[in-house]
Amino acid sequence: MDSQQPAYEPPELERPATAAPTEDNLEHEVPGAVQSRRDPYLALRFRDYRLYAIGGVVGTISGQMQSVAVSYEIYERVRATEGVAQGVFALGIVGLVQAIPVIALMLLTGQVADRVSRRTIVLCCAVVLALSSLGLALASARQAPIIWMYGALLLAGFARAFEGPARQAFISQLVPDEALANAVTWNSSRFQLASMVGPAMGGFIIAAFGSATPVFWIDTVALLVNAGFVAMVRGRPQTIVREAVTLETVLAGWRFVRQTPLILATITLDMCAVFLGGATTLLPAYARDILHVDATGLGWLRAAPAVGALMMAGTIAYLPPMRRAGRNLLWAVAGFGVATIVFGLSRNFWLSLAALVSIGALDNISVVVRHTLVQVLTPDAMRGRVSAINSVFIGTSNELGGFESGYVASLFGPIVSVVSGGIGTIVTVAAIAWIWPSVRELDTLESAAAHGNGSDLRDEVGAQVV
Repeated sequence: MDSQQPAYEPPELERPATAAPTEDNLEHEVPGAVQSRRDPYLALRFRDYRLYAIGGVVGTISGQMQSVAVSYEIYERVRATEGVAQGVFALGIVGLVQAIPVIALMLLTGQVADRVSRRTIVLCCAVVLALSSLGLALASARQAPIIWMYGALLLAGFARAFEGPARQAFISQLVPDEALANAVTWNSSRFQLASMVGPAMGGFIIAAFGSATPVFWIDTVALLVNAGFVAMVRGRPQTIVREAVTLETVLAGWRFVRQTPLILATITLDMCAVFLGGATTLLPAYARDILHVDATGLGWLRAAPAVGALMMAGTIAYLPPMRRAGRNLLWAVAGFGVATIVFGLSRNFWLSLAALVSIGALDNISVVVRHTLVQVLTPDAMRGRVSAINSVFIGTSNELGGFESGYVASLFGPIVSVVSGGIGTIVTVAAIAWIWPSVRELDTLESAAAHGNGSDLRDEVGAQVV
C-alpha cells in the first residue's frame, strides 16, 4: 500500500446531513475528540466506509437470499424422501459444514489478518464465495445429490473463516477513532437492512419460480459486485505484524481476550445465547409444518429478526451514547431468551413474526456493545487475532447452534428444541452476571476505552505500520 496515501478520506463537510441535530443531541466527549454536536451519520461521511457499506449491503442481501434458498431446498428434498425428522437434521448439517473450517483454522486466520492486507483478504474471499454460490446454482439446477450442496457450503465456510477476522478488523481502517462506534452501529444497520430485504426477496423468487435455483445465480453475480466495491476501497495504513510466527504469537489473541474481562464476558454471553437460541435454523420446519405458510411466508419469517435489529440500530444511532451499557446488555440477552420461548410456543403466524422482530431488536443491542468493545479495547496489530477469536465464539455458535437445534429437533421435535434453547439463554445471562461483575458495572462504551484494556499484551506485538 502506498505510504503517501492519506489514512482515510476526510468527511465531506459540504454534504448536508439528512437530519440536522438539535441542541438536545450534543455528543458526549470521546477519547481524543472535542465536544461537538452528535452526528448520527458521521461514519457515512467517509468515502471508504460508504463504498464498504454499499458493497456489504449487496453481498449481504444476496447471502441472505441464498440462506433461505439453501434451507428451503435441502429441507424440501430431504423431507420428501426421508421424512420430517431427517429434514430438520439436514438443516442442522448446513450449520455444521460451515462451522468446521472456522474452528479448524481459528489460529491461522487471525494470524493472516494481522500479517496480510485485510483488504486483499476480504476481496479474495468475496470471489471464493461467488464460486461457492456458482456451485450451489449448478447443484440445484441439476438436482445433484445433497452432498454436493454441502460441499459448496464447506467451500464457503473456508472463505468466511478468513474473511470474518479480516472484515471485522478492517472497519477500524475506514474511519477515524472518534467515528468507530458510529461505524459499528451503521455496520449493524446495513447488515440488518440487507438481512431484512434478502430473505423476503429470496422467498418471493422461490415462490414465483417454484425453484431455488434462480436465487443462487443472482447471489453469484451479487457477490462479484460486492468484490468490485471492496476493490475501490483504500483504507488507512494497517499495522502489519512482522515478528516470527511462534506459539506465543499464535496464542496472543486468546491471551489478550482472556486477560480482558469485558471482551471475554461479552463474547461468551453472545456465544451461549446464539448457540442455544437457534430458532432461525428451524424456520423451514416451522413455516411448513407448524405455521402452515409457503415460501413467501418463510421469507418474511427469516426477515423478521432483521426488521427488529434495524429498528433498534437506527434508534441507537440517534440516541446519546448508551449509559449502563453492561446492564442493558444483560437485560437484552435475557429478553432474547424470553422472545425465543414465545416463538417456540406460538402457533399464530403474526405472533411468531412479532417474537422474531423482538429477537432481532434485542440481539442488536448485544451486537453493538460487543463489537464496539472488541474494536476500542484491542490494539490494531492484534485486531486480526482477536477478531478471529470473536469469529470462533460468535460465528461458530451460529452454525453449531444450528446443528444443535436440528439435532435436538430430530429427537424431540422443533418446539422442544426452540423452547429449551430460550430457557438456557436466560440461565446463561444469570451465570455471566455472577461470574463477571465488571459487565454489570460497565457504564458507557467510551468509559471502557478511557480505562484501557487492562492487559499487559499491548506492547508485546512486533509490528510495523505500512
